[in-house]
Amino acid sequence: MFSDLSDATPERLLLAAEDGVRERRAAEVRQLELLLAWADLHSGDPQAEPDAVPVRFGGPRLVDLGGDGTPGVQDLALLEIAIARHEGVLATRNALADAFDLRHRLPAVWAGVRAGRCEVWVVRKVARMSRRLDRAQVRLVDTALAAALDQAPSRILAIAEAKIIEADPIAHHDRIEKNRRLRGVWYPQPRPGSQIDDDTAGGSQAGIGTVFARLDEADALEHARMVANLATALAEHAPPPADGQVPLSMDHWRAEAFAMLADPAAVLTFLSGPAAGDGEDDGPSDAVAAPAAELVVHVALTDADAFGPVARVEGLGPRLLTQVRELLNHHTRRHATVSVTPVIDLHAGRSVSGYEHPTDVKRRTELRTVGDMFPHATGLFTKRGRSPDHDHTTPYDTHGPPGQTGDHNDTPLARHHHRAKTHVPGYTVLQLGPDRWVWGTPHGLYRLVTGGGTRPVTQAEYHLLAGRSLVLMGDLAA
Repeated sequence: MFSDLSDATPERLLLAAEDGVRERRAAEVRQLELLLAWADLHSGDPQAEPDAVPVRFGGPRLVDLGGDGTPGVQDLALLEIAIARHEGVLATRNALADAFDLRHRLPAVWAGVRAGRCEVWVVRKVARMSRRLDRAQVRLVDTALAAALDQAPSRILAIAEAKIIEADPIAHHDRIEKNRRLRGVWYPQPRPGSQIDDDTAGGSQAGIGTVFARLDEADALEHARMVANLATALAEHAPPPADGQVPLSMDHWRAEAFAMLADPAAVLTFLSGPAAGDGEDDGPSDAVAAPAAELVVHVALTDADAFGPVARVEGLGPRLLTQVRELLNHHTRRHATVSVTPVIDLHAGRSVSGYEHPTDVKRRTELRTVGDMFPHATGLFTKRGRSPDHDHTTPYDTHGPPGQTGDHNDTPLARHHHRAKTHVPGYTVLQLGPDRWVWGTPHGLYRLVTGGGTRPVTQAEYHLLAGRSLVLMGDLAA
């Protein structure tokens, strides 16, 4: 590490930044290891010591902080180590509970984080999320997460959530039933001072009302679709903004639509259009059709060729199969038409000679990759978010050979990352397969990006992979 940054080259700054990440992660792991070592020194039952003060008189006792299968620690011994850590004892207890769970219940994850593959706060959160699982159940989480530690934190936590539900579907069903008993809609009254306090979250509440609602998931989805449909119709039939005025955002129109639902008759009148022959044009001339709802469900088969208990629903996340059935039954009860689209074969590939990626190619790419394929990207592709840009990994050549556009030449990127690849000199990307890319940055950083995350590679590895990419691309385009 160098102290004078003023004369540093870009390459040295990047190297120092990477070194800093490794050193910070190692230091955070070291703090957990120190806690564990302290706990090991104080793992004996203090009440078994000669002349021990009984617990009923305030004496020390052995407490269990972690989940099933973790050892105990003497409660009063934690105060001194908390002082050394410059924090309160509750924070130390929480950190030790997480460290116990990682070492004893999530050993493969613990090995990965000790190797520097992941941020410590992420695996600590996984430890807390999985604490109620028993030792047998938590093994499923440990195995899946150990293979996913190179991914972005949001993706790691999404996988952890799915595996925890899969490990104990009965407990998750109980969570669902508990939440259904806590449904409600609340219209909180403004607190004194909120009308003029601009420092509160979201600014002052002058002229604004707030609504909170807890609904069944299917009802919430249907309500959101109705608001979106009505907001779109309102925006389309609004007068154009005056010169110099900025058009109203869809947030505004969704708020208008939500408020309009308080008068169902007005909504029906607007969506149905003016009465025949009245000569007015206050709303749509034709009835506005309700938008079609698409539910994309990813399922996995067990060793017995049966569906597993958990599916991943795009835009929602992991859901029990019973929840998916309830979503479909909900729409059936509302006289909606439910159709099942055949499974898309993600092993198939296709190429075309035009510039635009066909819809089916885009679809397969997004299903294969799940998210943005820029190094260390966190964005996930959902129905609620912006669709990715489908960039030609190798730039399209209007005078080039046929079949340039297809699965073999498609890199899904968020707009910001697409702009960087296109307009910043020095970025390189080579496609190794339908879901594997190797990147180079303008100042010599190299990354292998797959559906399993981002891994640093050396310059030598980059050139080795680059040679393979030429062969693979030719095979895929054939």
